[in-house]
Amino acid sequence: MTAEPDLKQKSSSIRIGGACGYWGDASIATRQLLSEGNLDFIVYDYLAEITMSIMARAISKDWQSGYASDFISLAIQPNLEEIARQGVKIISNAGGINPLSCSRAVDKLIGETGYGLKVACVTGDNLLDRSNELSQLGIRGMFEDDDFPDPKAIGSINVYTGAFAIARALKKGADIVIVGRCVDSAVTLGACIYSFGWTREMLDQLALGSLAGHIIECGTQATGGNFTDWRLVADNMDNLGYPIVEVDRAGGFVVTKPERSEGLVSIGTVGEQIVYEIDDPQNYLLPDVCCDFSNVKLNQIADNKIAVSGAKGFPAPTDLKTVITWHDGFRGGQYLTFYGFDAADKADKFARAAIGRAERILDEHNLPPYTSTSIEILGNESQYGKQAIVENVREVCIKIAARHQTSTGIAILSREITGLALSGPPGLSGFAGTRPRPSPVMKLFSCLLPRDVAPLTIHFDTQQEIVAQTIENSKSGYKREKPEFPQDWVTEKSEFSGDTTRVELIKLAWARSGDKGNKANIGIIARDKKYLPFIWQQLDEQAMALWFDHFLEGEVKRYYMPGLGAINYVLDRVLDGGGTASLRNDPQAKGYAQLALAIEIEIPVEMAAGLL
Repeated sequence: MTAEPDLKQKSSSIRIGGACGYWGDASIATRQLLSEGNLDFIVYDYLAEITMSIMARAISKDWQSGYASDFISLAIQPNLEEIARQGVKIISNAGGINPLSCSRAVDKLIGETGYGLKVACVTGDNLLDRSNELSQLGIRGMFEDDDFPDPKAIGSINVYTGAFAIARALKKGADIVIVGRCVDSAVTLGACIYSFGWTREMLDQLALGSLAGHIIECGTQATGGNFTDWRLVADNMDNLGYPIVEVDRAGGFVVTKPERSEGLVSIGTVGEQIVYEIDDPQNYLLPDVCCDFSNVKLNQIADNKIAVSGAKGFPAPTDLKTVITWHDGFRGGQYLTFYGFDAADKADKFARAAIGRAERILDEHNLPPYTSTSIEILGNESQYGKQAIVENVREVCIKIAARHQTSTGIAILSREITGLALSGPPGLSGFAGTRPRPSPVMKLFSCLLPRDVAPLTIHFDTQQEIVAQTIENSKSGYKREKPEFPQDWVTEKSEFSGDTTRVELIKLAWARSGDKGNKANIGIIARDKKYLPFIWQQLDEQAMALWFDHFLEGEVKRYYMPGLGAINYVLDRVLDGGGTASLRNDPQAKGYAQLALAIEIEIPVEMAAGLL
């Protein structure tokens, strides 16, 4: 195994464009970023837990698949001439389960066009062929202490890898680097390590480079997409600018977007992306560094330019997060609509009748019952649970879903939903073709494995180079002193006198939510820090748990982020398994922030005067 090379370069600053936030992101991103004309790198993040399960199913049917084919057909092929002309380097985790096949496809395309670009591929994160070995080690789940899955049911095993192998591939001369399941931010950090020669010991720089990657890893979510104040960009939604970070050698960076694009880069848009899908902001664990984002600060230095500072780095963890997808039966369901008088009642009765009829047929055929069922009436505020009961609703969308050990059980439910149409209440409608088919339930098992379990291999030209993931300065469970909310501030600001009024949280804060497996996070950022004491005092863990008690099966934790004036809430066991296992309308908590923003906070009347 080779030692890590000296990667020092001459660059004083670099510009990196983020062109993809998930597999299925818009095809305009690469062309738009290239039109800016002065980028050093374009990076792509295609992967999520759900994506890995989809790719695992694909490769089981075709050994040459298992990667994001859109990367080749929509990102590279139409833009290859301009990529070559500008000399922009491309880094992508489009390799998914099968980065070698992905790199071969790109190599073939380049060979056909004659542009002469060089492709490197990084493998080693895929441990599927070691499932039997790993199952004998007594490995437990890192979140719920559950058992290691049956190897016969496993679809994928991937270690989350870091950025130094990416930097090494660039150093070897690659113009395009394709990797498998690296962490989302590593494609950006790898560009920084290569350009500035950052070493393992430069922890603050690694943390800031990782934060830059975290901000641009979801594309337009940093430039107005999914923004609380969405009306600010609503008229230009079709041309939002994809994010660009301008990073300097010391690690400071500015977030911006192409000048001729629409959208918004502000404290609100960037702040929302920072709190997206994090847990403890002081202990954001990555393969290369443990990050503390609690004191990150944002400064609007110009229109659509935000300077970011304040991230701190600490030694990387001794173990690497590993995610396993495994098959656990099937799921399926259908959306239908009811309109007219008593629409919600009609929908509820119809759904219960369909499930009841299907359950009787299962029993008649000696099949096991459904492992779980779900009925959600959208339009009757079902997502708000007990807090909202709407009367006299005249149009709703009903979602009926179930899980079963067999695909036959799901097919029976689908057939009976359709077959009940002439027996149900009036007002049933829908827009559909054939009946939905059963789909496999791919559950997630997350665990920690030692760093040396997965050495990486760089494939470049006809050569291979092995790069160890073991490092000398790693630490396990590094803890810092938790920032406490100032008690004198709470006393001074929240023990107010005089008249008060209640306002919805959306008047006081921005918010963004997301998922990690069966967990959800909701980051609340005060529009003005004067509102923070009122939010902190009234919206504690118990209040948030009560608001989500119709979904929540675990506990709620909250974390104070003084730099942003933010509070991050983490809800455990709240997504019915999450991802491809969940029966929920929102299995990834993307709308949970919207639910939380409806919570009412009591503030002084004089403070509310400018809000109402």
